[in-house]
Amino acid sequence: EFAVQDLDGQPLSLARLKGMIVLVDFWATWCGPCVGELPNVLAAYAKYHALGFEVIGISLDKDEAKLKAFLKDKGMTWPQYFDGKGWENALAGKYGIKSIPATCLLDGEGRIVAKDLRGPALEAELAQRLGKK
Repeated sequence: EFAVQDLDGQPLSLARLKGMIVLVDFWATWCGPCVGELPNVLAAYAKYHALGFEVIGISLDKDEAKLKAFLKDKGMTWPQYFDGKGWENALAGKYGIKSIPATCLLDGEGRIVAKDLRGPALEAELAQRLGKK
């Protein structure tokens, strides 16, 4: 569990998302594999958000203006946590993140049910949990 503010200053916590399937995505704009995985996350979000899927981005960037421009350019509308500390990011430390991209998929009770789902694996897991093929 965490309770922080998102990039827009809004409250961000897992408790507020109880009942939803949540992908906690540790990433950065400078991370090539993270950017490479982004089309899969965007597609999953478009397909499953209305069915109870949410993404929380945890950005390990240091430049807030660059991050905001990237989010806007790519159409990433889900909440983002940013503290500007790069690898010293508070939530990355709490989750023991040592490399990115790193993801945790949480069930409706907030339990981690899968890690590091990429490409078709994310789609398959969401289809199974949210019932849309």
